[in-house]
Amino acid sequence: MANSNLTSAKSAKNDEFYTQYHDIEKEINAYLEFDPNVFLGKTVLLPCDDPEWSNFTKFFAQNFERFQMKRLISTSYAPNSKKFKTHYQPTLFELNDPQFDSEKTENNGKIFTLDIDKSGDRKIDVHDLKWTYLKSDGDFRNDEIKQLRDESDIIITNPPFSLFREFLSWIVSADKKFLIIGNMNAITYKEVFPLIKNNRIWTGSRFNQRLNGKNMTFLVPADYNLTGTEVEIDSEGKKMISVAGTGWYTNLEHGRRHQPLSLMTMQDNIRFSKHKEVRGKDYSVYDNYDAIEVPFSDAIPSDYTGIMGVPISFLNKYNPNQFEILGSDADDDSPPTKKYSNKVKVVDGIKMKSNTGTMGCVIRESQFGPGTYFDVGYPVRALYKRIFIKHKNLAQ
Repeated sequence: MANSNLTSAKSAKNDEFYTQYHDIEKEINAYLEFDPNVFLGKTVLLPCDDPEWSNFTKFFAQNFERFQMKRLISTSYAPNSKKFKTHYQPTLFELNDPQFDSEKTENNGKIFTLDIDKSGDRKIDVHDLKWTYLKSDGDFRNDEIKQLRDESDIIITNPPFSLFREFLSWIVSADKKFLIIGNMNAITYKEVFPLIKNNRIWTGSRFNQRLNGKNMTFLVPADYNLTGTEVEIDSEGKKMISVAGTGWYTNLEHGRRHQPLSLMTMQDNIRFSKHKEVRGKDYSVYDNYDAIEVPFSDAIPSDYTGIMGVPISFLNKYNPNQFEILGSDADDDSPPTKKYSNKVKVVDGIKMKSNTGTMGCVIRESQFGPGTYFDVGYPVRALYKRIFIKHKNLAQ
């Protein structure tokens, strides 16, 4: 029960990560460079938001006319509906508005819309946002938000990390264009990988990439307890946390998705690769699957016609015109296993280095006890998830 409570608390905290303006700007620019009219005449919905200070709302409101959008809609969760409970204080913007309601401000979500020049300054921007309280708490699963989804053309947001699978399904079921943030491990989810395999969704322009030596960094609430090495306070005193393995998922086209991956032949990789795991060695073959193990995306042989197992980070370089995705060990009851060149110690499926060993062929601590060693040649499941691909345009 204690572990369950800790996990729930962590998930609740992770749902309160807010995206920085420059991260949104860099990502959106990649789609505009590929198609300047990507938002032309479109209604854009920003759910799971906090419109009064959200950078998503600010960015699209400020660029409304430049993008030639039809309408912008932004909705928020009610404070009392959030899993992570934090001190809530209505903004002066809301308090000074005649429609302020002391009960609704805590129990109802809000909706902000932008479509006309309300201020009369002959331009449509953030000053023309209109708002009111939602009838519901703003949860995307409510019929009220579903209706807004159905009326929209493109959905863009940083959804709650703990509800990523459900949120993606919510979008895909309505057949909408979208751009959302998620964890890299979501690739292996059984609800997500088939969509990637069938070219219905793909990674965005920035995915699991460090910029200026940093992972993607998010703003967090003032009473968020900062821990770890990649945390900081910005110039305005706001708390921020850097999160590894995060990036964008989308079904909008961008230029990087169509850039071919530059590769060396198998022999050149073996001779010149910068990776010690590849240089001077033959590519290993899985025990129970006719495919070679390729531990790094830049070590994919340009001349290999068979199936290759690559890390999930490969998707950040995936060009659908260059490669075909065949499957993943995440969606297989009998995933390919990997041979190791030395004896290994296995504790409940986790590989550890060792110089001695005893015979065995099943890797479960419950059967053999902790600290069991296995000799070379016995199937040991790979430590990392693999995606299986092949070149599209090579003769077999």
